[in-house]
Amino acid sequence: MKSLRDRKLLVWLLLVLPLGASACGTAASSSTSPTSPASSLTSAVPPASPSPGPLPSHQSPPTFHSTDSVIDAATRARMTYSWHPGCPVPIQNLRYLTMSYWGFDGAVHRGEMVVNRSVAGAVVKVFGKLFAARFPLRRMRLVDAYGGDDDRSMAANNTSAFNCRAVTGGTSWSQHSYGWAIDINPIQNPYVSRAGAVLPPAGAPYANRSLTAKGMIHAGDAVVRAFAWVGWGWGGSWSGTRDYQHFSATGR
Repeated sequence: MKSLRDRKLLVWLLLVLPLGASACGTAASSSTSPTSPASSLTSAVPPASPSPGPLPSHQSPPTFHSTDSVIDAATRARMTYSWHPGCPVPIQNLRYLTMSYWGFDGAVHRGEMVVNRSVAGAVVKVFGKLFAARFPLRRMRLVDAYGGDDDRSMAANNTSAFNCRAVTGGTSWSQHSYGWAIDINPIQNPYVSRAGAVLPPAGAPYANRSLTAKGMIHAGDAVVRAFAWVGWGWGGSWSGTRDYQHFSATGR
């Protein structure tokens, strides 16, 4: 009997002791498992910030600027060719404008123009629209820079307004004499008579209005629409003689 009990005790010990050791080992392992140095370092270092991209440009786009002034003594002294006593409009009824415009070089310039005071506000609005449309002008100077000579002003491709002179090919006052007509890029938009004469002569290639070139004006484009918006007519829509450079408050 004793021998049988001894054998049962031995079997029990063989079964129980390995389980206990295994359980103790697992507990010890789970309670004392150290954090690896690599994982500790990784968790302590914050994630890197993303690389910065290019900074946005804060340069403002060009804006249209204008001034509207009475004809002071200094400006009057510059107008010795374009105005004189006997002109159909008193000089006090004229206004001196400066306005931003896009040049043929793609840069912004400041031009000058004299107009009748009754249309000064409308003219500024029109040229503001031309600026917004980036329509280019070769230059914009007082016609006095060319001795008041309309042919010289056109040959220089000058955009201008007031000039106390006779109508082309006639003796009556031009609409420019009243300060309510403007010629734009005369070379690209020449005067073409019914007989086919072209002024200025350098504008002859542009008498072909099917061309599309910098500074040209075409029916329904931004220039024609801007002037029509303030009620001005375009010489390019006349029958017979066509004056593609010419816009006026009277349509003549």
